[in-house]
Amino acid sequence: MNIIKCLIVDDEELARDVIEEYISRLDFLKLESSCKSAVEAISILNQKHVDLLFLDIQMPGLTGMQLLRNLSNPPEVIFTTAFTQYAHEGFELEALDYLVKPISFERFVKAVNRYFKTHKQLTRPAVSSAETMADEPFIFVKSDKKMVKVMLNEIVFLESMRNYVAITITDGREIKTLNSISNIEEKLPERDFLRIHRSFIVALKKVEAYSPTHVKTTGREIPLGRYYKEKVLKILERHNIS
Repeated sequence: MNIIKCLIVDDEELARDVIEEYISRLDFLKLESSCKSAVEAISILNQKHVDLLFLDIQMPGLTGMQLLRNLSNPPEVIFTTAFTQYAHEGFELEALDYLVKPISFERFVKAVNRYFKTHKQLTRPAVSSAETMADEPFIFVKSDKKMVKVMLNEIVFLESMRNYVAITITDGREIKTLNSISNIEEKLPERDFLRIHRSFIVALKKVEAYSPTHVKTTGREIPLGRYYKEKVLKILERHNIS
């Protein structure tokens, strides 16, 4: 089997954890190293052979684009970023692919397959459709000094509590993470989650009832914030049957 040696460069720990977990699912990928800055990446690339680089763009000090331009013999690159505006420049630098966060496992596999198209002498191991289709979207949050996987379809609602956020999931458990609700909101798909108050986000599929003042989910009534009320009611009313 052809083993592809990988390096992850991203200043966000959560983003690194996601790519590391995806790499671990594919036998033909091997994580050579993972780091949080372009400067660290240069040191690693000078010491180790790397075939494939998963590279963030917006990083302090030296950006991913600047790193790639300054490498005399760069490995193949797949950009991983939260920003779409750099896609054209990324492909001008001959990147294999450009992945926009949050990245699904199916999209990750598609990007990795481009490596085999470029290196046609290599045999591409089969990845079953069942393996990719069975993948469910998730996020990692830091809780009790470790990164905890939270499946998006299990989230009922999120509540901001001063310096941390409590995520209530379908089995009634609360996962607490030292973070801001706005930061987590950026990682959640808009079609599935709705900010209804400065302190609350609810999963749309888990909403049981609503009124002009409250949203009810799993038996709990959550107040509608004045700033969010008009937008929330419009979205919920789209599902009304007269």
